[in-house]
Amino acid sequence: MAVLRKFARPMLATMFVSGGYATLRHPEAAGPAAKPVALSIAGRIKKLPDDPRQLVRINSAVQLGAGTLLALGRFPRGAALALAATLVPSTLAGHPYWTIEDPEERARQRVHFVKNLSLLGGLLLAAADTHGKPSLAYRTRRGTRHATDATADRVHAAWDGLHTTADNLTGSVTGGVRDHLDSVTGSVRDHLPIG
Repeated sequence: MAVLRKFARPMLATMFVSGGYATLRHPEAAGPAAKPVALSIAGRIKKLPDDPRQLVRINSAVQLGAGTLLALGRFPRGAALALAATLVPSTLAGHPYWTIEDPEERARQRVHFVKNLSLLGGLLLAAADTHGKPSLAYRTRRGTRHATDATADRVHAAWDGLHTTADNLTGSVTGGVRDHLDSVTGSVRDHLPIG
């Protein structure tokens, strides 16, 4: 599987590196198509600029950087998630086939839309890939179960120890009281004038 990852990640990242670089150099080409989606995103996230061209550049820079990281195998899960996040607005802005009247152009844009949807699936798989190691959720559940079992064992051991101590204490107290009563009774008998 390691060999597959070594080749699959760069292949998946190629489109984002080349597309991100091209769009970063010439953001005006994507600006008009990106404007409705960019303004919608900027309206929801207040820290982003209102300029569609700037948003296209930010999106392209993230694609270029995250694509490079994915291709190099550095932080591959985070890089794949970042690429997935940039792919959604790029696809909605670049391939809105549902708005196109011309049947040939609509079919062409639908193919690109579905291609990007497939890429999104690949990126989500890459983001979920743990290199054969257990996932964080699995390790958390296992650790919680182990801690719960250890705590239960300690509580049972403490309870057993407390029960044994109580039995010993009860035996000691009972034996001590009996001895004391015997001595008191013997002393009283010695002082009584019974004849």
